[in-house]
Amino acid sequence: MPELPEVETVVRDLRPLLVGRSFIEITVSKKALRRKWSRSWEVHLLGQRTRAIHRRGKWILIDLGEPWLLVHLGMTGQFTVVSAKVPRETHTHVVFSLDDANELRFRDVRRFGSVTYYPSRVKLDAHFLQKGLGPEPFDLDPDCWGESLRNTRRSLKAILLDQTVVAGVGNIYADESLFEARLHPTLVGQTLNPKQAEQLRLAIVSVLTRAIEKRGSSIRDYVGGSGLRGQMQDEFRVYGRTGEPCVRCRTEIERIALAGRSTHFCPKCQRKRV
Repeated sequence: MPELPEVETVVRDLRPLLVGRSFIEITVSKKALRRKWSRSWEVHLLGQRTRAIHRRGKWILIDLGEPWLLVHLGMTGQFTVVSAKVPRETHTHVVFSLDDANELRFRDVRRFGSVTYYPSRVKLDAHFLQKGLGPEPFDLDPDCWGESLRNTRRSLKAILLDQTVVAGVGNIYADESLFEARLHPTLVGQTLNPKQAEQLRLAIVSVLTRAIEKRGSSIRDYVGGSGLRGQMQDEFRVYGRTGEPCVRCRTEIERIALAGRSTHFCPKCQRKRV
């Protein structure tokens, strides 16, 4: 699933291509996404000029004045701007024709993604409030972060995957952040001392910043908003490297199931004892 760096890359790619442009036609396939598209939304979207595009966690927010579009890439979603002359690929489910002879296309092989209309920012904010979405990793307050760790007996991996604790981190960057912080993924949050809690917070920021610079990770379907692939997958330290030597100590990387996900770590660099 695309995580924060991938979604941020899409947003940055789309911003110069989309802001100032209007939707002149909307084409939707018969195959439903996670949330079915409603034709009644289109009267509110056609002719609207894009004012801005933002990211919140793993979500893309398109500001059309008072109407908003909320986009989630799901597992295999692609959200790109291309020339209308380029043939539409299979699995393209929503197409917004723009007033500059380009198209904004949402393609999703597995159809776990969504493109949803919200009539106002108030309604959109209510959506995030209902989900209880946590703070952005770059905005984490050190004291609040430390307190959130002290108050739980969950594993560090489970904490990082919890979008109500920190928004945007997924399986890939949870593993990479824990490796950078030299913390074992099974460690319980409340066992960390303040120095280790801050070490993990800084590792999350460092890993995500590096991943954004590399345009995210293209393991399978992901591409940025301009159709270019990411390069972060070439720099993974632990994720997807089971049995390969650790880049620090040459110990074999191990994989376990934790918090319902495959989890990768170095048993020497990331010891179970704090």
